[in-house]
Parts: sequence; structure tokens; C-alpha cells
Amino acid sequence: MKTNLSSQIKLDRIPKQYYRPVNAYEHTALTRFEKISTDIYESSHEAAAEIAAEIAQLIRTRQSESKPCILAVTGGNQAQGVYEELVKMHEKQNLSFKNVIVFNVCEFYPFQDESKSLHYSIKEQFISKVDIDPAHVFSPDNSDEKESVFEFCQKYEKLIDDNGGIDLALLSLGHSGSIAFNEAGSQINSQTRLILLDSETRKNISKLYNANEGAPSCALTMGINTLLKAKRIILMAWGENRADIVREIVEGNITDSLPASFLQQHPNTKFYLDLSAAEQLTRLSHPWLVTSCAWDDKLIRRAIVWLCEMTGKPILKLTDKDYNENGLSELVALYGSAYNVNIKVFNELQHTITGWPGGKPNADDTHRPERATPYPKRVIVFSPHPDDDVISMGGTLKRLVDQHHDVHVAYETSGNIAVGDEEVKRFSMFMDGMVEEYKVNNPEFLAKLNEIRVALDTPKAENEIDTPDVRWIKGLIRRGEARTACNYMGVKPENVNFLNLPFYETGTIKKGELSEKDVKIVIDLIRRIQPHQIFVAGDLADPHGTHKVCLDAVLAAIDVVKSQGEEWLNDCRIWMYRGAWAEWEVDHIEMAVPLSPEELRSKRNSILKHQSQMESAPFLGNDERLFWQRSEERNRATAELYHKLGLASYEAIEAFVEYHPL
Repeated sequence: MKTNLSSQIKLDRIPKQYYRPVNAYEHTALTRFEKISTDIYESSHEAAAEIAAEIAQLIRTRQSESKPCILAVTGGNQAQGVYEELVKMHEKQNLSFKNVIVFNVCEFYPFQDESKSLHYSIKEQFISKVDIDPAHVFSPDNSDEKESVFEFCQKYEKLIDDNGGIDLALLSLGHSGSIAFNEAGSQINSQTRLILLDSETRKNISKLYNANEGAPSCALTMGINTLLKAKRIILMAWGENRADIVREIVEGNITDSLPASFLQQHPNTKFYLDLSAAEQLTRLSHPWLVTSCAWDDKLIRRAIVWLCEMTGKPILKLTDKDYNENGLSELVALYGSAYNVNIKVFNELQHTITGWPGGKPNADDTHRPERATPYPKRVIVFSPHPDDDVISMGGTLKRLVDQHHDVHVAYETSGNIAVGDEEVKRFSMFMDGMVEEYKVNNPEFLAKLNEIRVALDTPKAENEIDTPDVRWIKGLIRRGEARTACNYMGVKPENVNFLNLPFYETGTIKKGELSEKDVKIVIDLIRRIQPHQIFVAGDLADPHGTHKVCLDAVLAAIDVVKSQGEEWLNDCRIWMYRGAWAEWEVDHIEMAVPLSPEELRSKRNSILKHQSQMESAPFLGNDERLFWQRSEERNRATAELYHKLGLASYEAIEAFVEYHPL
């Protein structure tokens, strides 16, 4: 069973020649804007294996020299794959770590729960599973009183020097361009020190603590100067939510507002990226600026959209001069004139627009994104959480229903951890009123209601999760809201499906791994309905990763059904939507569904049916806007971009990209 097919989506969009050049000459041309040596891999797993192999080689080299290997390492999720590979090498290749001395680059200060420290995560993921001497593991000590912290930091620096200095520092890129806990404002001469964490970092750390209370406000961290003295530095970044900051670090100027940019001055730094994190680098996003391109329709469209932005012109007003002055003379040579390119791209974009997302019956569908037949279609809309359907494609969902397609909605997870306790208290008070008004005298029910009330009123201990009953009620609240929104949209009650995939039901932010049990639930649904259309969330910027796992569950199910030769799947198209966390780039959009002002208002109303996810929702992420505001602004921005390119002016547009099973 293939459980990571979502990683293949980038492979369809980015030709290998741009991230794996065939020779040194091509590599030099492609990377001309890059100021840090950067390697790009198809997945974080592949990159982690390469990093681990380099570390292993260094350890073996130092062993052959009868010398210790001094590693500075980081905790957290980004390094986990590297540690897993190193553990495998220890178990299967007899890689010994007896000569390794480890220094933790940073640690929270202060904290009450040792299990949430970075040292603990390094220990659990790596140190406890290999043969490192515990006496060779050093970490900033958070037990020191603040008065003695300065002295400890000096001793930590001396301890590193006494051991011969750092041979290799393994670092991950922070959300705002930080390395270790060196945040904006850190200076190049900074050493190990106590630092006050900024609000954004604290917000991210609070996810470990399930609340803002108790999350540490400070950290002990190696300084920029300490890290730059390492003989070798490896920096890692995975995922598209790091893509913008990666571009600034690699191609921008050195600035203390982006401390990782100081690594441009280190002669032996290597930046390891997966495709998602690298996608904004010039060689991937605008390759025509650095090399001759293998032009395909999508790349041509991206180049022309970019040219329109550079010149401030709509597509049909671009001239030969515009192309030649902006590095796109190749296209003029290929097509004979700017006009020929312009009309080609204009027509392609025009053909993405449709008011019939399920296909228009009895119409010529030659240039339409969806087939005219069969009509009506059976449609499944997969929604990772019980509101992603209306947030991301509410207008399209309503259009499909109104155009008489047989629309089924499948909510993949319960979404219960995203319901605050206050919502449950409100419903418990409602139940109290029902009990009183209708003289309910069921002892078992009353005892359970009291048990739930006590659980809600009792402060949770550190690491304590909701009781199963409270989680069930939170899930029930989300199901009720989802049913209400579906009813508002006109989806038949019997077509609303709650899959409750098991990977999600841990009671905490950290989820389980995708399993065959999850995939089988999806397989059973698609086999029962045998849809002509499937809509899935391709929004992989979701900070908690649930969208990615849910997408992988659907794609794995489709792969299993396809491998078993079920013919109905040949007549099924799979469309990916976005909206809650990001939007599709216009050059990749293959279906654009315009919304009128009334339809956009209807979409907003459907989102507002999810009352528990308004202002009080626990996990709105770093975006301060509510989900309906994000959705509207992104949909309006897409429509405005189409208009600036010279196409019709719409109130809003929902965008989709087709997924082609491997």
C-alpha cells in the first residue's frame, strides 16, 4: 500500500532537470542566484537518508583517525527522519556511535515537563536507540537559576572548545528564518545565551503544551558565532510552508532579521530541501531566468503570468519587446511572435473557467475542463475536517447540487480536538435544560452527564487529554455543524458520511500513522458509490499535517482500486481543491469556478454554520483571519488575478487542479 502519494504531486509540476541538473555546468547556471549550496530532493525521506549517510561517513572517518566526532544536533520534527535513518544504520550496518559527542544546540527555558524538552525528543528519537555514551551527551541545563545562566552559557562554550569544536552542526530552519533559537535581531557575534522567544515562536511551542499557559517564554541557544565556528553545517527545511522563507535565506541578502542568512558566510554549509520547501527558488519557480527551458504548456503559462505581473499588462497587450527584455525571447522564437504566445495562453486560461463543475450536459466539451457525460454524475467530496468542504469549495459544492448531480460528502476525521471546552459546556447546559423541562429520570444518563460536567470543570494535568465522552461530544458537535451546512447546501442527509479515520483519534495534536485500516474505510466508500468525480483537499500547507494524511488516504485507496483493475475508475476524474491554508497558483489551475456575489454570500453562510470554528477555535494557525475571511479573500484574489490578465471580471473564483493516478 502506497501511503505517501501526495509527495508525487510536486513531481508532476516540476521537471527533474531543474532540481537534479545533469552536469556541473547546468548546476552552475541553475543556481546562479543561490548564495548557499543547496540540494533538492523529491521527498524529505530521501533528503533525510542523504543527510544520515553524510553523518555516518563523518563518524566512520573520525573513527579511522581514532578521534571523537563532535555533533551539534537539534530536536523537533524536521530532524526525526535523519535520526530514524541513523538508528537503522546502527541496527543494520553496525554503525557505532561510541566515539560521538553530542551537543544540543538549544533548549526551552524554563519548563516543567521534561518530556516536552528538545533534549527529550533527541533522546527518544536517537540517543537512547544507539550506543552513544550518556556521558558524551550535553544539553543546555534549564535547572539553573537565572542568576547563574550567564555563567553556564560561558561553560557550555568552553566545553565545546575543550572537545575540539563542532565537526558538524545539524540544524532546522525556523518559521521566521531562525536557526536554533536565534531569532530576528540575533547578531553574527552572538554566543550561547538566554533569549526571550518572540510571540510567533511561543505560539508554535504552545502546540506542544496544548495551551499558551505553561509554554516557556525563553530558551537557551547556541549563538550565531558558535554555530558558524562548526567545520560543517547542514540546514534542513521540509514542506511548502517554508518555501517563501527558504527563498529569502538562499537568494536574499544577509540580514539579522533572517538569522539563517548568516550561513551564507559559512564556506561549508549545505541546505537540504524537499521539493515543497524549494518550490519558490528561482530555478523551480522561474527557470527561464537561469537556463534554457523545456517549455510545456504549464511552464509557458507561468512565464506569461509572471510577465504580466512584471509589465503590469494583460496577456493580450504583451509585445515582442516585453518578451525580449524579460528573458523570454525563446518563446517568441518558438511561436513566431508575442501575439501567438499571448493568444495561446489567453485561450488556455479562458477554457479553465466553467460554471458547470460537473460538466455541462448536451454541450460541446472539447474545451471544457469537465466532460458533458455522464449526466448527472455521482460525486464524492472528501473533507479532511468537518468544514474544509465549504471553506475551500462551498460555491462549487452548491453548484454541483443545484445542477442535479448526486453529491456525497465524506468527512474524514471527527475534528474533535478543534472544539473548545466552552462549546461542550454550552451544550451540557442545554442538556441540563432538557432534563429539567422534560423530567428526564434516567439514572445512567444523569450519571454520565454529571461525569462529563465534572471532567470539564476539573483542570487538566500536564499531558492529560479529554475523556472519551468529552471527545465524543466534541465530535458530535462537529457532526451536527457539518450536517447543518450540508442541509443548507442541499446535500441529501443520506449522502453525508462520517468516516472517523482512526489515525486522527489520539486525543492530541500529534496523530497516528496512516494505516491500512484508514485506507480500507475510504476504499469501502468509493467502491460503494463508484463516483464519476472525486474532490480532495490538496492543501498541504495545513500546519498540523492532517490534510496531507487525509489526501494520502484517498490517493492510497484510489491506487489500490486501480491496481485491482476496477473499470469504473477509468471514468472517474479526481480534482484537488485548496482554500483554508493556501491557493493554487494560476499556472496550475485547470478548472476555475466563478462565483457571483450571491453565491459567495451563500458560501460564507455555510461556513458560519460551523459555529465552533469561529473566534473560539483552538487551531486557527498563524493567520489571524477567520476561515470564512481567508476563503473569501483568496477566492476574490484569484478572480482579480484572472481579471488583471485580461479575462472577465468575477466576484470570486474557486480553483481546482486535476490529479492523475500513477
